[in-house]
Amino acid sequence: MIAYIRGILAEKDPTRVVIEAAGVGYEVLIPLSTYDKLPREGSEAKLLTAHCVREDDEMLFGFATKDERELFAKLTSVSGVGPKIAIAILSGISIGELAMCIASGDAKRISAIKGVGKKTAEKICIELRDKVDALAFRGKDGGKEASSVAADAVAALRALGFSDETSAKMVADVFARNPNEDSLDAVIRLALAGK
Repeated sequence: MIAYIRGILAEKDPTRVVIEAAGVGYEVLIPLSTYDKLPREGSEAKLLTAHCVREDDEMLFGFATKDERELFAKLTSVSGVGPKIAIAILSGISIGELAMCIASGDAKRISAIKGVGKKTAEKICIELRDKVDALAFRGKDGGKEASSVAADAVAALRALGFSDETSAKMVADVFARNPNEDSLDAVIRLALAGK
């Protein structure tokens, strides 16, 4: 297995890059979120990778962060979701929003991504609901403030008598509907209104 590749960024497109390492040009397929984090062509780049080998094909997928690679692995573990669909999902939605959609069961938002059908989106939500910590990923996109607001909102709901699981789901539902909400009071109010 190839864990990462480091070398000179020879070519760069929104869906693929070529990295020259030790005289060999490796084509690596990437999500848009990784493309945004790449240096200019001719600079040194490092990508974490997932190496997918099939009977008739061999592909290398690259990611700027461990979280992207982790979600890619979780997505491809769902039956019917291959690596190309997983890359399309990661290109169509941020990892924080994807985690919130999975936690809240928002298959409609996931199925809005090109190439992802309603049944596939529902399967992703069902199979990954217990495997993705939405609040942990929330901080990756929204910064420390958003992660702190989510954690504080869950703690407040627990203090009001809701279970850990119910509190986390209520907050995930709020962020799935209002991804940019950053007020603790508003998150708690929306969570209680949605219950």
